[in-house]
Amino acid sequence: MTLPPEPQVSPHPTVITDPADLRAALRGHAVAFVPTMGALHEGHATLIRAARAAVPGGRVVVSVFVNPMQFGPNEDLSRYPRDLDGDRRVAGEAGADLLFHPDVPTMYPDGFSTSVSVSGVSEPLDGAARPGHFTGVATVVLKLLNLVRPDVALFGEKDWQQLAVVRRMVRDLNLPVDVRGVPTVREDSGLALSSRNAYLSADQRAQAAVLSRALRAVQAAYADGERRGAALRQAGLDVLTTAADLSLDYLSVVGSDMHEREIMDNDPMNRVLVAARMFGVRLIDNMPLAAHVAAGQSTVSPA
Repeated sequence: MTLPPEPQVSPHPTVITDPADLRAALRGHAVAFVPTMGALHEGHATLIRAARAAVPGGRVVVSVFVNPMQFGPNEDLSRYPRDLDGDRRVAGEAGADLLFHPDVPTMYPDGFSTSVSVSGVSEPLDGAARPGHFTGVATVVLKLLNLVRPDVALFGEKDWQQLAVVRRMVRDLNLPVDVRGVPTVREDSGLALSSRNAYLSADQRAQAAVLSRALRAVQAAYADGERRGAALRQAGLDVLTTAADLSLDYLSVVGSDMHEREIMDNDPMNRVLVAARMFGVRLIDNMPLAAHVAAGQSTVSPA
């Protein structure tokens, strides 16, 4: 039996800040790209390892850019966790070759006046809760795709609506990139890994796992034959009522267009999504209605 090649490890991937230097470093190579806002954790490392596997012998680029365009006026832009040295270590150990770390003037120079809006899938859920958020996401992702020009771009399924927005933009604009989703990585408790988890203590993270328990309750109701959207949603809400210090933005059972359905069919793209604020931190999560679709999800022990 032939074993797969060991991942290429770059303990100190090259940090590039200038787009011209980035293009020169990638010229002539197959490229896989993982866009991030930094504060890298095992979920990001999983994306980077998938990128490494997607382009054997090619280049893996990880961007680290805290995008001001996707934060609202009362959100956590100024305190969003930043750790470039840690990001470089995590990215290198997972197999990244280059860390693209542009500053804000590079991405949004004086006079910048263009934005990208993706209607439909961007409008409900986080689109309604965070006006302008997905315009900021689509704009920065399009800019990054144009700068990196990857063959493959990888996004975590934890941000399911974001992934849907990016896929729709890439399809509608005929961008020559293969967008791939990678299953959510979770702590042993079930809590989805997120950079914002750094705001929580160990005890608070354990309590925040109520979100994943609510999603699994919806899956269980679906597996028992329930197809009414309202009843499926109620199964999750019944779990969330047990949580302390939880303010719910939404718990929604949606189809592939991100809109709620009264009756759910057996489409594997159907999902249950939740967003809530716990202990002052906004957390999101999602799972497919059919539990077997999530078989690729993995867990890590909490730090």
